[in-house]
Amino acid sequence: MFDKTSRYYKVGTATISVTESDGTVRQVNYVQRRIIPPVDNSILLVEHIVTQGERLDNITALYLGDPTQFWQICDSNNVLRPNDLTDEVGRTINIVLPLL
Repeated sequence: MFDKTSRYYKVGTATISVTESDGTVRQVNYVQRRIIPPVDNSILLVEHIVTQGERLDNITALYLGDPTQFWQICDSNNVLRPNDLTDEVGRTINIVLPLL
C-alpha cells in the first residue's frame, strides 16, 4: 500500500464498519497506529548543529541522500513536529543510521 521508503510501509491496515445517520453502513479502511522505534539500538552517524535558516529537508538530503526521509531524523530525535528540530539555532540533531 505504501512505498518502501514511507514511514508507514510496515504499518498494517484495518477496516471498520461505520453506521451513518441514515442507517446505511459503510466500510472505512485506515492505517493502524505507527509505533516509533526506540533509538537505543541505533548507530549515531553524526551530530549536526543547526545554523540560521536551515531546513530539515536539506539536512536530511545532506546526510541520508533523500529529503523525504526527514521522518527518520524526527524519529531518532523523539520529535513529532519536524520544525522543532530546526527552530532553535545551535540545537544538536542526532543523525543515525536509517531504520529500515
